[in-house]
Amino acid sequence: MSGQSVGVVESQRAHFDQPLHLRSGGVLPAYDLVYETYGTLNAAKSNAILVCHALSGHHHVAGHYADQPDNIGWWDNIVGPGRPLDTDRFFIVGLNNLGGCHGSTGPSTLNPATGKPWGADFPIVAVNDWVHAQARLADRLGIDSWAAVMGGSLGGMQALRWSITFPQRVRNAIVIAAAPKLSAQNIAFNDVARQAILTDPDFHGGNYYEHNTRPVRGLRLARMLGHITYLSDDQMGEKFGRELRNSSFAFDFDVEFEVESYLRYQGDKFAGYFDANTYLLMTKALDYFDPSREDNGNLTATMARTRANFLIVSFATDWRFSPARSKEIVAALLANGRNVSYADINLNFGHDSFLMEDAHYHGVVGAFLRNIKP
Repeated sequence: MSGQSVGVVESQRAHFDQPLHLRSGGVLPAYDLVYETYGTLNAAKSNAILVCHALSGHHHVAGHYADQPDNIGWWDNIVGPGRPLDTDRFFIVGLNNLGGCHGSTGPSTLNPATGKPWGADFPIVAVNDWVHAQARLADRLGIDSWAAVMGGSLGGMQALRWSITFPQRVRNAIVIAAAPKLSAQNIAFNDVARQAILTDPDFHGGNYYEHNTRPVRGLRLARMLGHITYLSDDQMGEKFGRELRNSSFAFDFDVEFEVESYLRYQGDKFAGYFDANTYLLMTKALDYFDPSREDNGNLTATMARTRANFLIVSFATDWRFSPARSKEIVAALLANGRNVSYADINLNFGHDSFLMEDAHYHGVVGAFLRNIKP
């Protein structure tokens, strides 16, 4: 791995008393955002990069905690001195979005009006709501304009939304493994995952906290389904093939194939730490994301509001958010004369490629960022 890790980090909390009016019509009277920063904000406060997380992500982007040396940030391989997101040049901000389950206000945190967890009463949040909340955090940090906003998957959609909602506050946008809106197939995958949770007897209408239980079975199935869509067919074939855990068929319904064992392990691990209500909220935010609705489906008209320079990155083996979807964004930007760089990278990890360390991929991101003058 090139460059260095940022080392020991600490999370911070920002409290906001100003009500946040949501796209759903709901209102959060007050809320907390948990975030981390890496590097040093310069005197002009012009070298800040916002990293937006994907569905199951959070604020812990890089480094590790002093008391948890094995708890490495989810994008640690790209952040640090000498890495593409070079903390010798940039001030990196990562946060846990509203509705999350890693410290920011969400379904599992206490509703001050009731003294109980929000549960099913937590309002539906949209990507644009996150962007407005993030803008308030930027205000708190004294950041008028981001040197870049970036993210992968749902994080890339937030970067795109930033460039449309606050064009004057984003100088560069890096949109990785994303799409301008979900396809019907993607919405279908999300609905099946949600149904697994909603029909779990331990869900209790979203108020399972009061019953001292969790819909572990539903969340486990949701993650198993999602995980299949994040991997490429070739990768699964290379990693598992049709390998059996034992030498012969057992002729029962227990785990026999290695791929089954892997998926159940991933499902169990995820269900052990993630919140089911947060999973529902995040997938719904994905479903609703479609900035072009404001222009009767005309993405070119929507992207006319942008002012940033763009790097759009897709991965050849990503069938969940295929390169064709990234090219839709590129075409809409080019139609408006925007400065756009595009790379389609042949990595074998499917949608999860955006999380991987790869010299070509990181080289593309690093080259783009080196051309930014903080």
